[in-house]
Amino acid sequence: MIASYVGENKTFERMYLNGELDLELTPQGTLAERCRAGGAGIPAFFTPTAFATLSIPSHVLLLIIVQTGEMAVRYNPDGSIAQKSKPREVREFNGVSYIMEEAIRGDYALVKAYKADRHGNCIFRLAANNFNGAMARNAKVTIVEAEHIVEPGELDPAAIHVPGIYVDRVVQSTAEKKIEKYTFAKDPNEQLESDAGGAGDAAAKREKIVKRAAKEFKDGMYANLGIGMPMLAPNFLPPGVSVTLQSGTAP
Repeated sequence: MIASYVGENKTFERMYLNGELDLELTPQGTLAERCRAGGAGIPAFFTPTAFATLSIPSHVLLLIIVQTGEMAVRYNPDGSIAQKSKPREVREFNGVSYIMEEAIRGDYALVKAYKADRHGNCIFRLAANNFNGAMARNAKVTIVEAEHIVEPGELDPAAIHVPGIYVDRVVQSTAEKKIEKYTFAKDPNEQLESDAGGAGDAAAKREKIVKRAAKEFKDGMYANLGIGMPMLAPNFLPPGVSVTLQSGTAP
């Protein structure tokens, strides 16, 4: 598994810790670019993301171990590390340090589209544009599940996000997608509780972390919040601070 976030899947966790599954964690933007590069025929590229040293704060520990290769890719059944990740090559360009990431090329891509014609031309909606286009171009075999399948010529050529040359199969979407988790605004006086915050002592500790992170925002900043606890930071912005936020989304 190569991923930026593996969620809360207990089966996945058990398999990884028991040595039944290899895991490579990589920053989400880097993961998307590795897939895009694979589809474009680019074998590797350099990125500043994940270049770090041990002198920087612990909250970027993931970036450190991505660069230095200290991440446990596979465990032995007894809990010892069987294999570590590969250290990344580092180069400097114009005074800035970068690490080299290799492209990913998939055997199969399973892509959800809003509309597709029978030639495989696809139109995505909203957040589905984030990664679906890169994945559709990436794999040896791309299978598109479309909510609406139309005849060739019915799609506006200027609106097509992925041309049919990249698509091998188009199938009709038949099941309702039930993966969303709804979050609603709460009374600010209530105890902080959420999927990221939990409850009780754990929530208090997470709230303290989130409040500290919120102090890093300055008026006029743009910030990508990612997922989890960072998404709670806007709840604690100081008065008079205006920040434009963007949250990480999956296809």
